[in-house]
Amino acid sequence: MAYKEMLQIRRDPRSLAIALLMPLMQMAMLGYGVSLDIRHVPLCVYDQENSQQSRAIVDQFISSGWFSISQTLDRQSDIRHAMDRGECVAALVIPADFSRQLATTGSANMQAVFDATDVNTTNIALGYAQGVVAQANAQIAADWNASHGVHPSPVGQIDLEPGTWFNETLDSRNFIIPGVVAVILALVGAQLTSLTISREWERGTMEQLISTPVSALEVMFGKLLPYFAIGLIDAGFCLISAVAWFGIPFRGSIVTLFVTTTLFNVVVLGIGYLISVRIRSQLGASQIALLVTMLPTTLLSGYTFPIDQMPAPIQAISLIVYPRYFVTILRAIFLKGSGLSDLWMPLAGLSCYAVIILWLAARAFRKRLD
Repeated sequence: MAYKEMLQIRRDPRSLAIALLMPLMQMAMLGYGVSLDIRHVPLCVYDQENSQQSRAIVDQFISSGWFSISQTLDRQSDIRHAMDRGECVAALVIPADFSRQLATTGSANMQAVFDATDVNTTNIALGYAQGVVAQANAQIAADWNASHGVHPSPVGQIDLEPGTWFNETLDSRNFIIPGVVAVILALVGAQLTSLTISREWERGTMEQLISTPVSALEVMFGKLLPYFAIGLIDAGFCLISAVAWFGIPFRGSIVTLFVTTTLFNVVVLGIGYLISVRIRSQLGASQIALLVTMLPTTLLSGYTFPIDQMPAPIQAISLIVYPRYFVTILRAIFLKGSGLSDLWMPLAGLSCYAVIILWLAARAFRKRLD
């Protein structure tokens, strides 16, 4: 039965494309296309004073690496036109008396205007701008103290020494790529196995399958074994791509990754097989498989959105989303180097899922034509 299924995969260009090309395409598109980091935010500058101090502030925005000057403006009204044309996300407005305010009062006002149609980008860019201004304030205070011979008292000062573990560079790619592996395995595995039994119905070979001297359980395992091997091959490809191509640190054990990936593979293949038994159309089975894999994996697994920030009812629903456990496991293996003993909670959830899905899949197929 497994050999027959391997021949079917080899002769079916669609299955081969899903098995071999889809992981490559998804790894490239999701790995490069999904990022929570923002660099070189397009910034328009309306400097009404154009003095040494105002230019120094603009230079600090540029040297931070967070902003890049897209253009300088001559009028206040040009800000709206520049944002409407998408030429800048933020605009820096420096008043004509900027230097005089600093000299006379020790403080000065300037305005930063943001295009808030993209709230996530705006919040990040606003944080960047506040960081640049804080550095500028510290530099201005240090220059003033040095010019007046003032030594600030250390009494009452608190120095924060930040430390980052597991993702020292704070690179969002290290957070996202392990989740991409789960998305690829879930989508490819369910898509392929959702066609196994439905293909027999559409091609009129179900009678031959039923007449073979094998049990329903043997049919299931024979159908799934080739796809299980393909799933492990795809997992190996994703691991090599993540580490060698994207530079994601891998601090865990290959054995731990193999065990957990095997368990996740069982869940995904069981879901696909169950769909294939229930839906006799290849198109319908493929669409249902896409629905039950892609949406939960991308929205409710913690792959793109943190689960602890979701409303309590949504967090409760995410407990029955099987990719949630595998995404947690992958990030812990890649970034923390966690072992099986450290991952017992998500492993328990994934194991329960595997047992239930296999039981349902084994009971779903009957060697009857009704």
